[in-house]
Amino acid sequence: VQLQASGGGLVQAGGSLRLSCVASGFAFDDYTIGWFRQAPGKEREAVSCITSSSGSTYYADSVKGRFTISSDSAKNTVYLQMNSLKPEDTAVYYCAADSTPLGLSPLYDYWGQGTQVTVSS
Repeated sequence: VQLQASGGGLVQAGGSLRLSCVASGFAFDDYTIGWFRQAPGKEREAVSCITSSSGSTYYADSVKGRFTISSDSAKNTVYLQMNSLKPEDTAVYYCAADSTPLGLSPLYDYWGQGTQVTVSS
């Protein structure tokens, strides 16, 4: 199982970024893929997740209405569209996968490397 996250960068508050997570080595549609983030000195927190086969999505309250998760089964890729970014969204963002629909639980089996998102005020 491999997960490759990309798309991070530096953006001003109010701006947008789209993160991508390319997955390989497992049945993409049958897995739940989640996005998590960890800011310096803080615990890792769940952001959003999606199960392609069911279309189920979940969002943390802190990002509802601003972030949108989607998947492209043909490309084995999950996207996280982040709009109206705030300085408090600054963190390293990770994607993770699990065969169990864990929702926003942190107990995912497989993790990719992170991509840095920095939002300046």
